Amino acid sequence: MDVELAVRAGWTPIDLARAFLDGGATVIQLRAKQLHSSAFLELADVVVGLAHPYRATIIINDRADIALMSAAAGVHVGQDDLPPPAARRLLGERAVVGFSTHTVAQIERAIRDPVTYIAIGPVFGTTSKDTGYEAVGLELVGVAARLADKTPVVAIGGITVDNAQSAIVAGASAVAVIGDLLVGNDPSGRTRAFVQRLARNRV
Repeated sequence: MDVELAVRAGWTPIDLARAFLDGGATVIQLRAKQLHSSAFLELADVVVGLAHPYRATIIINDRADIALMSAAAGVHVGQDDLPPPAARRLLGERAVVGFSTHTVAQIERAIRDPVTYIAIGPVFGTTSKDTGYEAVGLELVGVAARLADKTPVVAIGGITVDNAQSAIVAGASAVAVIGDLLVGNDPSGRTRAFVQRLARNRV
């Protein structure tokens, strides 16, 4: 969940998180590039609390310190953030540590790190975030899945309810979605549509 995108769409971050949870989201990554540390921590505390009754997992984007202080399940870091081994040392062996990759070389380095999952993308074109990388396509999702072996691969970037299954077929264990969850201004319903579509196609 991108805080800035939520506000632009007319949602408070807390209400949007609640809508995602009501729709059946099992993992929410909390992303707040522009929030000051104190406001980010306050928001993380609330969202982690909201998730408990749903048995949902909250992961903090970039900030391992916020993840630790808010008792979130873990952190997701990028190529320019705290390295995964350092995040693991800070958060402990049981924490979730996700890591963004965009090239084969980055994937090969990531599988040697103590990561819980590897994100690959942007799979399709996206306007939700500027990764600095061109769309990598479904082929690289398959390459990542083969290289990662038993480490889950999460496809991210331009994922929609219509193309999500193609990423799973290509080898992803899961998909991460930002903008498409706000289509129709019904994030709960849109989340439910994703859950139902992916569940139906896994049978």
